[in-house]
Amino acid sequence: MEPVTHFLTGACISRAGLNRKTAYATVAAVLAAEAGDVDILWSFAGPVQELKHHRGITHTLVAAPVVAAVVVGGVWLFHRWRESRRLRTAAAPHPDPNAPTRPQPQQVHWGWLYFTALIAAFSHILLDWTNNYGVRPFFPFNPRWYAGSFVFIAEPLLWALLLLAMIMPWLFGLTDGEIGVRRKPFRGRGWAIFALVGMTALWCWRWAEHAQAQAMVENTQITSEPVRRIALEPYPVNPFRWHAILETPDFYQTAEVNSRTGAVDTDPRTDTIFKPSDSPAIEAAKRTPLGQVYLDWGTWAVVRDLGQQPIAGVEPPQLPPNRQWTTVQFTDLRFAYSFLASGKASGRSPLSCWVYIVDGRDEAGEGMGTREQR
Repeated sequence: MEPVTHFLTGACISRAGLNRKTAYATVAAVLAAEAGDVDILWSFAGPVQELKHHRGITHTLVAAPVVAAVVVGGVWLFHRWRESRRLRTAAAPHPDPNAPTRPQPQQVHWGWLYFTALIAAFSHILLDWTNNYGVRPFFPFNPRWYAGSFVFIAEPLLWALLLLAMIMPWLFGLTDGEIGVRRKPFRGRGWAIFALVGMTALWCWRWAEHAQAQAMVENTQITSEPVRRIALEPYPVNPFRWHAILETPDFYQTAEVNSRTGAVDTDPRTDTIFKPSDSPAIEAAKRTPLGQVYLDWGTWAVVRDLGQQPIAGVEPPQLPPNRQWTTVQFTDLRFAYSFLASGKASGRSPLSCWVYIVDGRDEAGEGMGTREQR
């Protein structure tokens, strides 16, 4: 999921009751809930390294306890600095001896704090598993990618639930302040629990609709060819709408599925994607670092030899007349649909990559979009 969902989920995990156990619970939960995405720093090493390491070791069950420990270590350093500052302030003479004393801060229970951060770190893996990009939670022991594919990577319904849990206690606090009601500590526990339960209910609903949509596709004669495998990809907001992909020995067939009405819409003239023929350039591209990384991740990868068609915004190889270059493109059908519009693919597919191959064997450049790997 995108960062907003992770941050808000961490806040709700803390406010559901763990913030009553120890100080710093909310800050630790919020940081740990998003800390797994620190692997985005690999983008500075280029798009190939970014793709290779994104949702890598920091998104595993082995690393989650380490991520939580690092977050708690950062909180401990902040706590030490804050305590030293408080002690210096307390030792200094007060200009006004009648000034009211500050309330004692909530005590830190480091075991509870680590437990809070650990739950938040695990929530990151769980949230990322629900969408169709996937995670490798058992890496390095098992390198397989797992993807629930029943929630879109950015789900406005989740934002609404989580933001409601943050905003409503604040609004009620303003109302209580206006009428003079004493401010309650740890406000918002009920709303946080409501948001987390609502998130789980939405997952269960989408999971059931996903299963129903898959059963509809399996029971519909979409193509006369034998179907090897089927995937259902989600749309945001609408839990009844799904993008289906079917693989046959010679081509891929896509369809739009509505699990509420039972409609399965497909047109063989526009929704058929024939499998590209292999070429020496394709075989060479598959052996490049980008090709190996992409094929490891892309469970519905399609590799095409585009010929001498340069990538927009990227200079093709400058070669002598006796040498030829070609462009090999990698795309993944899980993302080759317009999830915000009509459901038909349009324009460049997200998360597509390319390799320039010279004379059908030598690599002359690779990258993602307009970003070239240096």
